[in-house]
Amino acid sequence: MASTQGVSVTDTQQRPMSDVWGAAPCPVIVADPGGIVVGVNRAAALLLEGVAPGVTMADAVPDWLAQAHHAAALGAKLPGGDTEDAGASPSVSGPIQAHSFEAHPTRGQDGNVVWWLVDNTGLRLAEEALATERRRTTFLAEASNILLASLNTDRCMLATAQLASEYLADVAVVVTPATGHKLPVARAVAGHDVTRSVIAADPSHLPGLSEALQGFPPVPSRWIDPATLPEWVLPEDFTGTVGSVVITPLPGHGMPAGALILLRGTGESGFTENEEIFARLFAGRVGAALSAARLYAEQSDITQTLMRDLLPPRLHRINGVEFAGGYHPSGARERVGGDFYDVHPGSTADEASLVVLGDVCGKGLDAAVLTGKIRNTLQALVPMADDHERMLQLLNGALLSSHHTRFATMVMASVQRAENQVRLRLTSAGHPTPLVVRTDGSVEEIHTYGTLVGALPNIEAHSVETVLQPGETCLLYTDGITEARGGPLGTEMYGEERLKLALAECADMPSEAVVERIQMLASQWVRDGSHDDMAVVAITAPRTTHLSAVNGHTRGRYTA
Repeated sequence: MASTQGVSVTDTQQRPMSDVWGAAPCPVIVADPGGIVVGVNRAAALLLEGVAPGVTMADAVPDWLAQAHHAAALGAKLPGGDTEDAGASPSVSGPIQAHSFEAHPTRGQDGNVVWWLVDNTGLRLAEEALATERRRTTFLAEASNILLASLNTDRCMLATAQLASEYLADVAVVVTPATGHKLPVARAVAGHDVTRSVIAADPSHLPGLSEALQGFPPVPSRWIDPATLPEWVLPEDFTGTVGSVVITPLPGHGMPAGALILLRGTGESGFTENEEIFARLFAGRVGAALSAARLYAEQSDITQTLMRDLLPPRLHRINGVEFAGGYHPSGARERVGGDFYDVHPGSTADEASLVVLGDVCGKGLDAAVLTGKIRNTLQALVPMADDHERMLQLLNGALLSSHHTRFATMVMASVQRAENQVRLRLTSAGHPTPLVVRTDGSVEEIHTYGTLVGALPNIEAHSVETVLQPGETCLLYTDGITEARGGPLGTEMYGEERLKLALAECADMPSEAVVERIQMLASQWVRDGSHDDMAVVAITAPRTTHLSAVNGHTRGRYTA
């Protein structure tokens, strides 16, 4: 066999295994099938104080490694070697002192098992950190979906407390800014139902809470003594002892949305700095959701308040005259628009009531805003209700001097009961002609005319008087009724003739029945098609019975 300087090639290839693992940078332990250590390298001796040749694996190494060696000695296939039982065997891992190690076994030709110990502490910590971040990311995504699913402040508070108690702490308390001298509070214990209440409490009694409610940065948990917690913070379902506390603000849109209090029992580890940071991330999402819910509630309250003045009033009998009104906005999702009506009662039974029905150019919210201004202006002009033309001239001047470029049509009616009759004085300002249905079913047009308001500097108006006998009705309406397109083809206007025929069928009906009938027929005509705002007012002289005076001398009166 060839050789070089007296050393054969075969001798070089058969270098002792001890030379290989002896120089390895990682700890190496060699043990025989009986569990006796036969060799260790320097790194292993430094890592494990009791490991040395001649001692047993059970006495020298951690249990998890000793058990793995025992399993290998019983016949587990290990990598390396040329024997029949050579093959792959999974590595094992476990702690050694403060580190984590992965042990890889190989079997030598002599039957001994060589354990290579690789420190994987950094890898394990990285994997745990990655898994933690994945869980947190999933939690934040789910929390955002839950919190933003409702624009109700109370529900948002309850959801926040529930989520925080299940994932972040044993107990979670959500506190929102005080209402008067009371704090809205939601409390939750892991595994129990959430409770919400409004309590009389001073937030300054809990260190860090008052600052959090004002939006200041959170106080570190190590600065908060759990023994100083007020009784109201702890829910009745929590029976343990608080070991650590975190208080973090809930940042809102321009102003603080509240504070989140997290509690852990003495049996749990305290909050780490990383956990406090994550709590602030969660609090940021909660603050955004609470702010959105509060903003929606405020806007809803403002809308309801403004809408209350924009919606047409509910009409009833005034000074012996029946009034009824109906309004149908152009959009299914709208409640107000450009059509309006009002009834201004006379100050006494002997004074006439003023009825106004109008139509502002356009529809929707923009038209409704101008409608509100017109109604307010007419309300201020009621003292001069006897002079319709003067009222219209003043209203016209007010509209021309405003920034609005819209115009309006309207009809005014002064209504007064006289014995069993109802006297009307009607004035139109570019509005559709009022109609009167008599007791015999005939329908008359009241030919009043005038100039629309808000378009020209000078306007004219012509008033007409008429009388309603008991059971007769005067109908005021907007062009949304007559110009409603529908029918078999969906393109034909309802028109004045159909309106007259419909009104003729309403002879001797109460005013509410007349309004309902006209609205029903108009809605059936347009079906699901688009239409303009529709408004209608019915003025009816009720059927009456004459009562004589009790003493037989004074004048009697009429009652319905």
